[in-house]
Amino acid sequence: MPTVSTVRGPVDVEELGQTLMHEHVFVVSTEHLDNYGKGGWWDEEFRVEDAVRKLGALAAKGVRTIVDPTVWGLGRYIPRIQRIAAALPELNIIAATGIYSYHELPHQYEHRGPGLVLDMPDPMIDDFVRDLTVGISDTGVKAAFLKCVVEQDGLTPGVERICRAVARAHTRTGAPITVHTNSFTQSGPVALDMFAKEGVDLTKVVVGHAGDTNDLDYLMRLADTGATLGMDRFGLELYNPTAQRVATIATLCERGYSDRMVLSHDAACFMDYFGGMWDEALATAAPKWRYDHIHDDVLPALRASGVTDEQIEQMLVLNPRRHFS
Repeated sequence: MPTVSTVRGPVDVEELGQTLMHEHVFVVSTEHLDNYGKGGWWDEEFRVEDAVRKLGALAAKGVRTIVDPTVWGLGRYIPRIQRIAAALPELNIIAATGIYSYHELPHQYEHRGPGLVLDMPDPMIDDFVRDLTVGISDTGVKAAFLKCVVEQDGLTPGVERICRAVARAHTRTGAPITVHTNSFTQSGPVALDMFAKEGVDLTKVVVGHAGDTNDLDYLMRLADTGATLGMDRFGLELYNPTAQRVATIATLCERGYSDRMVLSHDAACFMDYFGGMWDEALATAAPKWRYDHIHDDVLPALRASGVTDEQIEQMLVLNPRRHFS
């Protein structure tokens, strides 16, 4: 039986259970935290305990796995996640490798690579592969998937190089991919076309944030490639209200696409985008953007819209299991 790497170690894919395919634990820039958070808005012990409480409550709803696409650019720091995973044996956390950038490469890669100042094979590929096969830094925790971004400006030179490195790490290891896309500018096909040219198995790609749009033709075009639609920002009403997200998923289920969708919130226990005012920002701007919104509100609404329990199990259990098999 295939296994998938989690923060606590390998887990049989049959044991993943209900899986939310796009949830962060923390989005905290280490440079921001180290320079401005300590002694100010960041309390390490409080935030770890708060995360254990929030994720424990999620596990109590029946969720057994969260897939965390926090990579370089979003503040990945695995030792902190290990503490939380150790306190929650009932919940699997799956870590990622890759780079989150809308435009440019990190400076640490811009002078090394084919035809550059240091002419050599692209070191990003080896770094991603090492995260997947050896472990992240000295933690021993292996990433289980790759993450990159194709935003509204498309394949800028920096973004293209990151995405091609992700694609080549995929073809070397078989690890699946989640790609952040912009549904308003319909950047999904740009990402999938590039991946296809790189030899990526599109059935192993989740098109992140596909659920921000209700354009059924666009969504079916993505799904018809074999890729999976990330219906993953429930609670972010600012991008697409819950009622419209539910109606779109119900229609896609009716049309036979329940095997090409996964559900999530893209939420976090804490994000530093608002400094230390994360809780206040949530209460003001996105009160539904929380880990329990799907189980408390969305699943009943889907059932009321004609989505069957079998289709819900497909999206929450079977599709994630297949993705990591």
